Amino acid sequence: MTDRTQTTWESHPDMQEMRERHARAERAASTQQGQAVEALALITGLYLAASPWIAGFTDFGTLAINNLITGIAYAFLLSGFGHAYERTHARAWAAALIGLWTIVAPWVVAGNVDTTRTIVNNIIVGVVGLLLALAASAAAGETDRGDRGRTARTAR
Repeated sequence: MTDRTQTTWESHPDMQEMRERHARAERAASTQQGQAVEALALITGLYLAASPWIAGFTDFGTLAINNLITGIAYAFLLSGFGHAYERTHARAWAAALIGLWTIVAPWVVAGNVDTTRTIVNNIIVGVVGLLLALAASAAAGETDRGDRGRTARTAR
């Protein structure tokens, strides 16, 4: 007979790291800054998706479809960022790229879509989206710095 030892999750070598990661996610999502960024990012993404109909440039099919797709992607990237803490930085930077793309899209997408209405709409939404993505990244970074400070204090 072989001697089998039963292992539990409590004895798993990565258990402490998993608990710390979960605690960081909870702290990032429970701060007022994290909740505000998450809510504003969701609103920004939904507005970007609906902006062709709200601002009235549905005639420009390429830009309308572009804004619809990028708005949905932006909303998905930054909503619930605390629940996927280990990917927060990557998601925030991807959202920042969407914000930059939104700013330049009226000049880059096919067709003559660079009208005053589309330019003003996309620049404002793009800047707001970029700032929110940077704030999400900063919120995650602050939680990391706080953990490092606590680890250094407890190690002494």
